[in-house]
Amino acid sequence: MRTLVFDLDGTLVDSAPDIAAAVNRMMGKRGFPALPTEAVAAMVGDGVKPLMQRAFAAHGAVPDEGAAAEYLADYEANVLVETRLFPGIPEVLDALAGAGWRLAVCTNKPERATRLLLEALGIAGRFAAIGGGDSFAAHKPDPRHLAGTIEAAGGDRARAVMVGDHHNDVRAAAGCGVPAIFAGWGYGRPGMEAGAAAVAPQASALPEIAGDLVR
Repeated sequence: MRTLVFDLDGTLVDSAPDIAAAVNRMMGKRGFPALPTEAVAAMVGDGVKPLMQRAFAAHGAVPDEGAAAEYLADYEANVLVETRLFPGIPEVLDALAGAGWRLAVCTNKPERATRLLLEALGIAGRFAAIGGGDSFAAHKPDPRHLAGTIEAAGGDRARAVMVGDHHNDVRAAAGCGVPAIFAGWGYGRPGMEAGAAAVAPQASALPEIAGDLVR
């Protein structure tokens, strides 16, 4: 079977509002003003520790020892307040499954938070594997993260595709020998698509593009 691996934040889900809210509650307790959601969205993609570093750096500070754990506990408790699937994603998942694709998720978000979110959205059962940022010894852009996720899904790298909105997704795919489709609807910034095999302007284009890449 062919395997299609999705990034999570900025690809499957528009989660920036809930991430930003949890970041700002944590920062507010330390006396810092709230950051705009758009600013926090630009900080997403490398995992919790870099997110904390960037959020504090925006105020000329560095994270304290308990910041990451406090943020993550808050986020997990409020994982589906405003987060929504991007338009067209449910239909795309149906179309891909109907075409015989095995689906998986490879994200730098911790696995527990990822599972909580996917279960809350009612789509966790659609994925043969969920590779979180702490599921393996390495995480994106290290290709071992993507390779481990594909293997956990029972797939073969020779017949796999990665979909994501961040240069980490493109780099992990390149290192894994897997074509990447850049999610043009996500949080990615200009230039992050460099090296991708294709750019999908909207989610509805994924089945056709992926089908052309792996037949």
